[in-house]
Amino acid sequence: MNIFRLAGDMTHLLSILVLLLKIYATKSCSGISRKTQELYAIVFLARYLDLFTDFISVYNTIMKVVFIASSLAIVWCMRVHPVVRRSYDRELDTFRHYFLIGASFVLALVLNEKFTFQEIFWAFSIYLEAVAILPQLVLLQRSGNVDNLTGQYVFFLGAYRAFYILNWIYRYVTEPRFTRWIACISGVLQTALYADFFYYYFISWKNNSKLKLPA
Repeated sequence: MNIFRLAGDMTHLLSILVLLLKIYATKSCSGISRKTQELYAIVFLARYLDLFTDFISVYNTIMKVVFIASSLAIVWCMRVHPVVRRSYDRELDTFRHYFLIGASFVLALVLNEKFTFQEIFWAFSIYLEAVAILPQLVLLQRSGNVDNLTGQYVFFLGAYRAFYILNWIYRYVTEPRFTRWIACISGVLQTALYADFFYYYFISWKNNSKLKLPA
């Protein structure tokens, strides 16, 4: 493991902790897209089908369990928790995310590194993760104002993928047989989707003002 991969994993983990802190401390999921959280839960469940069959390292196994458990816990809170679910912005979270699921799965059937059950679902998870943030970004644009914890959550989520791009560049240079082109292309697309948010986040930080996105 290289420093960029570790930084990416830690930033990803930090984004989840920030989101859990927001939900726990405020007993609210206002400003959070449940559809994006459901997409991430599907991403991790599809990607880590090898959890009980392939052992890589203790670190790898722990991270898989943490990502699956935390994503399911967040969805549970937003759907079932008697207090948290009342703050869900149903009227703003209207992105038709099932189109993303269908398109990602069809793409995985066509473009994959090996036509096997596990590799198809791995490719599906990569494609779906690349666009899973879209419902969240649309919700934030519709609401306009973004609270501090939600802004930090989205920022760290975008930063995690940026670190992974550096990880792939490093591995391409140092590993003679690195061929994860699906992850590389999807990761660049995913990071590009955050460009507008990053711009307004930087302006907000620079001016020490509340983060606002154009409608």
